[in-house]
Amino acid sequence: MNIELIRNKFASLYGTSGQLYTSPGRINLIGEHTDYNGAFVFPGAVDKAMVAEIKLNGTDKIRAYALDLDAYAEFGLTEEEAPKESWARYVFGVAREVQKRGFKIGGFDTVFAGDVPLGAGMSSSAALESTFAFALNDLFSLGIDKFELAKIGQATEHNYIGVKCGIMDQFASVFGQKGKLMRLDCKSMEYEYHPFNPQGYRLLLVDSVVKHELASSAYNKRRESCENAVAAIAKRHPEVKFLRDASMAWLDEVKAEISEEDYKRAEYVIGEVQRVLDVCEALDKGDYETVGQRMYDTHYGMSKLYEVSCEELDFLNDLAKELGVTGSRVMGGGFGGCTINLVKDELYDTFKKEAHDRYVAKYGREPKFYDVVISDGARKL
Repeated sequence: MNIELIRNKFASLYGTSGQLYTSPGRINLIGEHTDYNGAFVFPGAVDKAMVAEIKLNGTDKIRAYALDLDAYAEFGLTEEEAPKESWARYVFGVAREVQKRGFKIGGFDTVFAGDVPLGAGMSSSAALESTFAFALNDLFSLGIDKFELAKIGQATEHNYIGVKCGIMDQFASVFGQKGKLMRLDCKSMEYEYHPFNPQGYRLLLVDSVVKHELASSAYNKRRESCENAVAAIAKRHPEVKFLRDASMAWLDEVKAEISEEDYKRAEYVIGEVQRVLDVCEALDKGDYETVGQRMYDTHYGMSKLYEVSCEELDFLNDLAKELGVTGSRVMGGGFGGCTINLVKDELYDTFKKEAHDRYVAKYGREPKFYDVVISDGARKL
């Protein structure tokens, strides 16, 4: 990330210098489609981030320049003065959400840029929101706690971007720590850190560069399946509010009462809850082979039971298995995007070359590769 470019642009635009803030993108090692089922996710912050230089300007206007887009916008702090540019709405949304919580802020000048790859499922938008939420909290000495900063980012997505996301992306961006993954309980919002120091292994994302339209309808249908299973189980076990509260035995009791599709979706989620717990235990022991096996198990579940994979991702996963990669699975909501791979050092070059050559030969597209190192969350530079 070239910070000098940000510094130079800031000086030429505003004739002064400001304070630098940064917040990272994230990966999710395991725990997919679990958030809306009241279960666990297991993200970590990555070494790719947004960086913003910011200085208060003593007015009630925000002047913002997006270096990667070569775009400038100027807007106020009230709803009536919202910017039209979609990128500027992230900055505006954060400023509005801070004010909605009763805090008084003023105008500022900013230049920002990032190296979080777009469209690879590493949450570049959460990185941007967290950067500005963290910065405003610091610059105006507001005393907002970290959880509320994450919620400000989430509310920005909901209210100003129109994306009904969960809390995981913003949480990971704010709370990240180098060499640690975080198990977040999406029901109680409790979290704990687990060590992630894979000596002799590397984390590699392989971007399929395909995005099959995640018809929001496909996503909604899966949520519905989960809710149907919960409703059936709750008749016998009223304490069950989410699939996270159910066991396979309880699901089997209602097998005849729900559709085969609903059963398969619920089977995946209940299995995934256990896999996250298995991975936590394995990481605490430094057992990366078990971690890898659970990643493959998750891919199987997402592909065959939850049915959110696609041909290209299954191809990359099969290839990883064939070449002896320790763990591999589709990362994110599915229907395209990346696989996340836990690769032994000695296999790394071979896997990368084979994945590239064989993917190009089969699909005529160049996959992209991203090395990932688990890093710190939002901070002042």
